Amino acid sequence: MPLYETVMQEKPPVVLDIGTAYTKLGFAAEAYPRKIIPSEVILSSDGKTKALLDYDSNTELYDQFVDFLQMIFFKHLLVIPKERKIVIVENVLGQTIIRETLARVLFRHFEVSSIMFVPLHMAALATLAVPTGIVIDMGYTETTVMPVYSRVQILQAFQDQAYGGRAIHAEIKRQLLEAGVNGKHLTESILEDIKVRTCFVTNFERAKAYRKGQPPAAPPDLEYLINGEEIIVIPGTLRETVFEIMFEENNDRDSLPHLVLRAILSCPVDVRRALIESIFVVGGSAIIMGLLSRLRAEMQYLAEKDEEYKQKLCGDIKFKFHKTIGRENFTAWLGGSLCGGTDLIQTHSLTKEAYVKTDRVPDWINLSDKRATA
Repeated sequence: MPLYETVMQEKPPVVLDIGTAYTKLGFAAEAYPRKIIPSEVILSSDGKTKALLDYDSNTELYDQFVDFLQMIFFKHLLVIPKERKIVIVENVLGQTIIRETLARVLFRHFEVSSIMFVPLHMAALATLAVPTGIVIDMGYTETTVMPVYSRVQILQAFQDQAYGGRAIHAEIKRQLLEAGVNGKHLTESILEDIKVRTCFVTNFERAKAYRKGQPPAAPPDLEYLINGEEIIVIPGTLRETVFEIMFEENNDRDSLPHLVLRAILSCPVDVRRALIESIFVVGGSAIIMGLLSRLRAEMQYLAEKDEEYKQKLCGDIKFKFHKTIGRENFTAWLGGSLCGGTDLIQTHSLTKEAYVKTDRVPDWINLSDKRATA
């Protein structure tokens, strides 16, 4: 029997990457998600639109997941979820309540056959087929840094900071309001469109000039048409400086370059060289032009000039970055798609029968779960 016939006979697993701002959804072993939709739910109770992860109680979160997943299965993917395998790409340090509620909805309400939880940073690295690397996920609410060595996450070196897409949007809005733009036009979707279409990360030399209070000649201003009705002007300085909040120098040393270097230095000495030469930046905010070259330049500068890093990062080092396969915003989903298309889904999934026995999802931080699998 031809291989494609055996593959087509089994229903492909559904792969979901549910983020704070956007959700990527599709089927395992596919190269692109079928849809990327806002993580919003239209409540069946009153018809209002609400952020998926904005909730006041467990019951409210459960109901929102039901409405959201029903829209995914029956409107976007056009599948019957009963007895279907599911792959969930998740942050390994995410909220337990979200993980437990999502599993309860899928098993109890939709009666799926199994769920495979894939760590986000591991999934992203899987797209490169390399076992070692430091994964930087630049999401909507935060930026996280996770070193991975020989397919093992070094949790003690995990770093995160509360700057991401939302912080960039807030900075764009602040500067536009100062420029006299009417605030009623600056919705979240407009701010994101302005960020993607007009903004970029400036180079290190120009950034140092801004820090010294000697700004170079600004890029040209751009006209932006809002809703086909009103034109606003996007100042050139805004376009060039809005991403500087990720690179600001302060006493806490919590800028993005420092975050990555701290993660590397928190790892054992014998793995640092491998991590330095295998840096992978993913996430929606990583799409912006000029980010990788700026991050590389700042990290190289700190490693050579800053005494703390110079002493601990001994020798001549050179930071190397991987290029993503596809787009940065769905790289983690793609990793989940790859995992769902292999035998891993048979051996690393939580089945409905196993879930019904305990009514909970095994967690790596729970000692009883670790003893049970030992």
